[in-house]
Amino acid sequence: MEFWDIYDIHRNKTGRTMKRNDWTMKPGDYHLTVLGAVVKPDGRFLITRRAMTKSWAPGCWEIPGGGVQAGETSPEAVAREIREETGLTVPAYGAKPCFSYRRDNPDEGDNYFVDVYRFELDFDERDLVLQEAETDGYMLAAPEEIDAIGKDGKFLHYASIRKVFELD
Repeated sequence: MEFWDIYDIHRNKTGRTMKRNDWTMKPGDYHLTVLGAVVKPDGRFLITRRAMTKSWAPGCWEIPGGGVQAGETSPEAVAREIREETGLTVPAYGAKPCFSYRRDNPDEGDNYFVDVYRFELDFDERDLVLQEAETDGYMLAAPEEIDAIGKDGKFLHYASIRKVFELD
C-alpha cells in the first residue's frame, strides 16, 4: 500500500501520512504531486494518452506524473514517475521544478501542491516502455499541437501547466 506525506498550507510536512487516493483530507491538509515534461532536442514533447479504462479522464492527454510517496523527495518522485510510465530515465539529482502551484479542492477532500519539471532528453522511440494499464499510446508533439489539444479541453491541467511547453 502506498502512503503520501501530508503538508500544511505553507508546504511543511505535518508528520502525518495518508493512503494514496484516500480523498478524506482535513481542511488545510495537502499532498504533493509531480509532473515531468520530457522534450527532445528538436522541441517535441512526449505526451501520453490515458487508457480508456481509467475512471477519471479516460482518453485525455497528459505528461508523466503522480503522487510523491511518503519519505520521497519531489525530484526522486518525478524521476520515478517518468521511468514507471515511459521507461525513460531522467536525473533526480539536482532536478529543480520549473514552477509549482497549489490546487484547493475542499469539496473533493483533495488539496495538493504540484511541482512541474522539464527535462531535455534525446531518446529513441524504441526505448519507450509505456504502462499499459495507464496509457493508450503516446505522441511526440510540438508546443503548437499541445496548445490545440489543450484548447480542445483534452489535455489534463493544461491551463495550469502550459508554460512548461514554452521553449526558450
